[in-house]
Amino acid sequence: MQWTSLNDLREKYLSFFESKGHLRLKSFSLVPDNDKSLLLINSGMAPMKKYFTGEVTPPRNRVTTCQKCIRTPDLERVGHTARHGTYFEMLGNFSFGDYFKKEAIPWAWEFLTKTLEIPEGKLWPSVYEEDDEAYALWRDVIGVDEKRIVKLGKEDNFWEHGTGPCGPCSEIYFDRGEKYGCGSPDCKPGCDCDRYMEIWNNVFSQFNNMGDGTYTELTHKNIDTGMGLERLACVMQGVDNMFEVDTVRNILNKVCDISGKKYGVDNSTDISIRAITDHARASTFMISDGIIPSNEGRGYVLRRLIRRAARHGKLIGINRTFLTEMCDAVIAENCTAYPELTEKKELIKKVIANEEASFNKTIDQGLKLLETLMEKGNILSGADAFKLYDTYGFPLDLTKDILAENGKSIDEEGFNDLMQKQRDLARSSRKASDAESWSSDGISFDNVGKTEFSGYTDNSCTSVILDIVVAGEHVSTAKEGDKAIIVLDKTVFYGESGGQVGDTGSITKNGACFAVNDTKKTGGGVFTHIGNVASGEFSVGDTVDLAIDVERRDAIRRNHTAAHLLQAALRTVLGKHVEQAGQLVNEKAVRFDFTHFSGLSPEEIKKVENIVNTAVLSAVGVDSKEMPIEEAKKLGAMALFGEKYGDVVRVVTAGDISVEFCGGTHVDNSGKIGTFRIISESGIAAGVRRIEAVTGFNTIDLI
Repeated sequence: MQWTSLNDLREKYLSFFESKGHLRLKSFSLVPDNDKSLLLINSGMAPMKKYFTGEVTPPRNRVTTCQKCIRTPDLERVGHTARHGTYFEMLGNFSFGDYFKKEAIPWAWEFLTKTLEIPEGKLWPSVYEEDDEAYALWRDVIGVDEKRIVKLGKEDNFWEHGTGPCGPCSEIYFDRGEKYGCGSPDCKPGCDCDRYMEIWNNVFSQFNNMGDGTYTELTHKNIDTGMGLERLACVMQGVDNMFEVDTVRNILNKVCDISGKKYGVDNSTDISIRAITDHARASTFMISDGIIPSNEGRGYVLRRLIRRAARHGKLIGINRTFLTEMCDAVIAENCTAYPELTEKKELIKKVIANEEASFNKTIDQGLKLLETLMEKGNILSGADAFKLYDTYGFPLDLTKDILAENGKSIDEEGFNDLMQKQRDLARSSRKASDAESWSSDGISFDNVGKTEFSGYTDNSCTSVILDIVVAGEHVSTAKEGDKAIIVLDKTVFYGESGGQVGDTGSITKNGACFAVNDTKKTGGGVFTHIGNVASGEFSVGDTVDLAIDVERRDAIRRNHTAAHLLQAALRTVLGKHVEQAGQLVNEKAVRFDFTHFSGLSPEEIKKVENIVNTAVLSAVGVDSKEMPIEEAKKLGAMALFGEKYGDVVRVVTAGDISVEFCGGTHVDNSGKIGTFRIISESGIAAGVRRIEAVTGFNTIDLI
């Protein structure tokens, strides 16, 4: 086996599985797509759950990826050990009802022993103790000595998560040698020592957990393979941990250059160097995927990472802002595999710089308050510690460190009680919010295919009803007075997405009328028409007539095209760091969120407004066209911040003013916008501003 760089390992793996008929997919965003169960993508298979469940049809039955991942349960441990980290990459090969064990196991062995040339004697497979099929494949097909095939129990080698698909695992361990072992003659995979490192995990999804202790065989069996890229690099580079891997070590060296400290000399210094290295990697990738620091959700995870890195900088004597320099190092090591890092470089650095500067002010305020609070006695109350944490963003571990340095302690139990109350309150608020909404979320439409959308050119059409849902249940007929969801084979109703609201209108047949109050689109491309039966009744199989509210759609079109012109104008006036961070386009107004770090002056607002109105009065053509994504990028098409796209994208062009990826509806000429007027500009989060504006008849109403 030869020393191999992390970037080369990634490419070798993906190329290998391409040669086995797999479709190579780019890493999905760290922001889960239509998955409320996850805050951040934390494994290679997480973005593909709907492929495994059948909710969404995969682009191919064989797929391979290298997935960006973030895990934060052990955030407070990051830095204190060389094993803990928040950001990592997972290599994976996946089968959705295609190949199974007899292909997956030999391919894993071939890649490790032939492509990477790892000596066979260094590798130890493990199997679930009841999986005789996998055991036989390792022994009889691969030819591994029975002494090196380890049977492990359910806790180690059976993957399941509540009810649903599950199955046994077969892992491959690398023997690092006796110096890492415990000295026991029985030492083997499964031992708690560091000798055997797991580098490959085949999950054989072949059962369905019924929830009552029984398992049924799945008709379509799946393969979910996971392998940590950094962990594999440790093996191929002969290093002890991820911080010694080439790309990560180069980032770590940057910390040493900035701080003037040497790594491996002092343990407390090493803790800070590792923490900064890890958090710089995680923060850079999170911002690249559209996450902005905030006080909740994934934005709060990002804020904690940046602030924790800044604090550790202070602990090793870096008394200035420095994290943008760390961004440069992260981007330099990863830009080949993730070119979006280079594309977003200016924005990433601005977000980091703004948050670090803000925290430097915050931490100084917190230190002053903590000094006052310490005068109260030797034990800091949980309430005071929570105030430092919640109001000033002061990390608990920093509070504890400072107290310990002064011979004092903290009522950590009281602090934890207040933290739990805050979590419970947030959880109950989310549940209340969810309970008030009525939509197609959470309802499966496996029985229908993608809806054909003809609304770019048509305002009406004839269609056939494929499915009806009333009170959360699939039914054959909806009667007068029913609130219902109707799914059709074809529609002119735009389904809410990309910030544009769904269409309203009517579905009719022979005097019966269904009033469409909203239209949404599922992740699988099914359009759901939400409303109520105003008269008559509708049944699955009926042929019906569809008509959108054209006046409302025209107003939405005007606002959506104006949003594109607005983004172009903002980038002209404020700079190329401006990126869309969200939008809402409806018939009344356009609400456009964008990345910028200070309020706009009246002069800047006027300039932006004038640029848009100049484009409107120039009456330039607005065209849309589907094309390969790489071709679109060459045209300079702007992507929605944090959004992911397929290989073929729809590009909307307004003259030579604006070129954007967009699936929404637009006017065909900018002159149809009429006039454009900004009615407000405000800040909604650190580094994010919001403009609200009106067009067309709404501008006339304003006047």
